[in-house]
Amino acid sequence: MTAAIQIGLGDVAATLALVAVAVAVAVWERTDLEGDIAVAAARSFIQLTAIGYVIKAIFASDSIVWVVLLLAVMVVFGAVTARARAKRVPHAFWTLLFALAIAATATLAVILALGVFPTKARYLVPVGGMVIGNAMTAAAVALNRLGDEIHDAAARIEATLALGATTTQAVRPVARRSLRSGIIPLIDSTKTTGLIFFPGTMVGMLLAGASPIDAVRLQLVLLYVLLGAVALATLLAVLLSRRAFFTAEHQLREMAPPQSNLGA
Repeated sequence: MTAAIQIGLGDVAATLALVAVAVAVAVWERTDLEGDIAVAAARSFIQLTAIGYVIKAIFASDSIVWVVLLLAVMVVFGAVTARARAKRVPHAFWTLLFALAIAATATLAVILALGVFPTKARYLVPVGGMVIGNAMTAAAVALNRLGDEIHDAAARIEATLALGATTTQAVRPVARRSLRSGIIPLIDSTKTTGLIFFPGTMVGMLLAGASPIDAVRLQLVLLYVLLGAVALATLLAVLLSRRAFFTAEHQLREMAPPQSNLGA
């Protein structure tokens, strides 16, 4: 038996003192980030409060239809968000949408088939959200690296094609480095789990009063699930996106100049 922690709005408001510290540091060092910090704090409150009520309703209904709909919305917003990081990749939105959808579907199907979690909204919603969020971040990093590297190595890639190489052979080193850049952060965090930091799921269970052993085992399950999901999503995103840089005649497309983020 575990006792849930009761946190009121007053407790949430009290922690704004630490947000004020972040704002003070930004102002003191003139980083011009104080506005972003304030917006981030406000958006997080609004978004998490809204999704909290949505999840509460889904848990109450325990309907798989609503679970699938919520995860589908997460996939769409994940693809939109990641697309902003991959501005040099042609048609990145559809590639990311497909990669995130396949990664989430395959991962949840495997853990349900293995009986790791029961087919209930209480389990599918948080696990699916973690999978989609981590897959989105990794795929965005990989495609951002892919676009930048192909732009920088355009002359070398064209020379390789001129020597008779296929498009796959010409872009393979760049694609491999991009794939590594997307997966390595999660690998590193997995390596240091329990030594340098405690992951959020484990901390949440401990705060809720769960047994440390139970908290550790659940965290291990989620870490292994995320490794598989991130690897699959990143691989699909890179493999599908690299084709978009070439024409049907196996010629490298003209690369668009990088877009400025000023005023965004």
